[in-house]
Parts: sequence; structure tokens; C-alpha cells
Amino acid sequence: MPPHVMQSPSCGAEYWGKQTQDKVKYFDGVIIVGAGPSGLATAACLQAQGVRVLILEKAACIASLWQLKTYDRLHLHLPKQFCELPLFPFPADFPTYPARDQFVNYLQEYSSHFGLRPLFNHAVNQAEFDSRSGLWHVKTTAGCSVREFRARWLVVASGENAEPVVPVFKGVNEFEGKVFHSSAYRNGVAFEGKKVLVVGCGNTGMEIALDLANFGASPTLVVRSPTHILPREICGKSTFLVAMMLMKNLPVWLTDRLLVGYTYLTLGDTAKVGIPRPSEGPMLMKERTGKTPILDVGTFAAIKSGQVKVRPAVECLTPTGAQFEDGRREDFDAIILATGYRSNVPKWLKDDSKFFSEEGLPRQPFPHGWKGESGLYVAGLGRKGLLGASKDARSIALDIAAEISIADIPSLRLVPCQHEQHEQQQQQQRLLAD
Repeated sequence: MPPHVMQSPSCGAEYWGKQTQDKVKYFDGVIIVGAGPSGLATAACLQAQGVRVLILEKAACIASLWQLKTYDRLHLHLPKQFCELPLFPFPADFPTYPARDQFVNYLQEYSSHFGLRPLFNHAVNQAEFDSRSGLWHVKTTAGCSVREFRARWLVVASGENAEPVVPVFKGVNEFEGKVFHSSAYRNGVAFEGKKVLVVGCGNTGMEIALDLANFGASPTLVVRSPTHILPREICGKSTFLVAMMLMKNLPVWLTDRLLVGYTYLTLGDTAKVGIPRPSEGPMLMKERTGKTPILDVGTFAAIKSGQVKVRPAVECLTPTGAQFEDGRREDFDAIILATGYRSNVPKWLKDDSKFFSEEGLPRQPFPHGWKGESGLYVAGLGRKGLLGASKDARSIALDIAAEISIADIPSLRLVPCQHEQHEQQQQQQRLLAD
């Protein structure tokens, strides 16, 4: 039986890998970088195929973006059937759009159900393929310790949102208020009665502006470029679901016209309040660039009522506020940068094959960007959200399982029962510990 296939618990300590010298360890299976939804889904699918996994996670918990860097009012923007991970459905009593805490609890249950125990606080500094050994060399930092793991397969699941994008504005050092990224925003309690500038008009910026208004703040939203706003639901059904149904029978351009037409009838002309629409349709734009249209949860009504103001791009900051490109100057107590995130893959992956773009995303568009060369795989970087990550996870697991000599495997149902798996995971942690 190949060593990278899960065996019975009696196989002994060597089951989890071999240590050749201090700080360098071989792992007879798949190394996964990232313990977010993409990494967890890939690990579960691989284990279902009898392949063992080692998850390296830089934070101290799973799904650190969801647990540590999201605002309190966040709900999934798409219905739950498009967001659940493989092999483990959401609880039946979950609402259509689960709240952040519900989704985090689901991920924790998911990890527990499949016995996934990542090595936390292990930041990957470098990963490169060694053609002589045919192995990936993955170097990590864990506290003051530098460690190296080597394995035949490597899955990049570090996420599209690995690090915040923080633009630098002219005059930022002179601004007397607080400037911070939206990843540090939780709720508007501390901003009651204050004027807050929210830079960025994606789903995050729109929802933070609404949250601030609900907490008694005076938010102003910066819209730097044309943006599509759609209602979250059409006739009681998810707009995303309606769009998927339409595109099964209609071309994308016609689907876009129907979506924009319905939005015009229900929300009105968004350009009148300072949010012009792009000339390209919302679904076509998402397919081409990955940019998601705004699914409105009430912010647009707040904009129309005057609770939330809209301004064009920021030209510079002043000691007491900001000057916009239309020449207006206004005072603000705080500035929140809802300017998004980016992949950090180029910082640590040595990509000789140029599989990734400079932005750290696969050059091949979804669904073709999940497999590279020399045992390199990618999960959740195709700009298709949780649904795309789940598809990547399934594809990766099936492909690696097919590569293994499954003729020597008596059954694909080799994942031990939960108690036995827990004992094995404890063995793994002991063997991989210093």
C-alpha cells in the first residue's frame, strides 16, 4: 500500500511521516497551506479518498479571516446551498443567509467532524519544488522556530483575501483622526454621533456604511468607479440563483439586461445618487474580472434618504478630513478603508512555471486554475467564492487519488472512526512537534 494512503490505526508512528534531521520533516501525503474554508474543504475531500493531509496555518485558529477580521453584522451574501462545503451540509435550521457566527460555528463543526487539526501559528515563508527529489520544500516560521516540511503534493489554499489592501493617500500623516482598514471594524458603537468616511463601495463598504448609520453615526461613502448594485432578492428568490437559472437558457448579455432592468424598476437610477453603472453587465463583468456586484441589503435606501452620503474619489486628506476630486472638502472623525484584500502567494511560492499572475491568482480562469505542475494544486483562488472553492477541493482530491496506485487499496472508505482518527492525529502532532 502506498505510504501516502491512510492505513489502519495499527500501522504505527511512522504512519505520519519521517524526520530526517532537526527541523526538516518528510510528510507522506499532501501539504495544504491555509486553514480557511478552501483548505478545510480540500482536506476533507482528500481524507474521504483515503489520502492524509497536513494543514499549515499562520493564525492560531481556523478561518481566521472570518473569526478575526469581519464585522458583526456580516451574513453570507449568497443562499446557504451555494456556500456549504463538500460532504457536510449546513444544519437544516440555518436561515437562507447564515450570519457570520453561524458560519464560523459550521466551519468548526466541519473541522471537528473530519478530525482536521492544522498546525497553527505556522506561517509559510517559502515553498519551492525540488526537481531532484520530486518533493515540495515548504519552510515555515513558528514563533522563533524555523521548520521545513517536504511532501509530494502542495495545495495553495491561502485565500484571495490573505492580506488587506491599504492605499496611501496624500496627507495621511497630517490627518488628526483615526485611519484603519475595514478588517479592524466590528460595529459602529464607538462612532455614534461622529462623521465617518468609508472608502470603498464593495459589499463590505456598503454594509459598514449602513451599520454606522444604524449606530447613529454620519457615514459618507466614497465611490471611486462605476459599480453595479443589485437587490439581494428578486421576487423572493436570491438574485444569484435567478441569474444562474437565466444563464442556463439565455446568453449572459441578455441575463444582464434583465437584471439591470429589474434593478432600475425597483431601486431606480443609481447614477442620480452618485453611483453610476459600468457599461459592461454585472454577470459578464464577474465572469471576466471576478468583481462581484453589490447585493443590496438596505444601504441604497439609506443613501436615498440621506442617512448615507456619497462622494467621489479622495484627492487628499487634510488635518481634519478629506478633499474629494470634485473639489469639496469635508471634516471627518475617522476614515475606514474598505479597500479589499489580495493574495499573498507571490511572497512565499517560488513559481518557476508562472502558473500564478502578479496578483497571486491562477492565470487560467475558473474552472481550469486548480492544477499546476509537479504536484501543485490551488483551491479557492478562482474568484468564484465558496462554491468555486468546493469545486476545486473535489477536483484536487479526485486527481491526487487517481495518481495514487489505488489498485493496492482495498477500499476508498479508509478514514478511521472518529476515536481512532483522534488518536492518529495526536500521534501526528507529537511527531511534528519540536
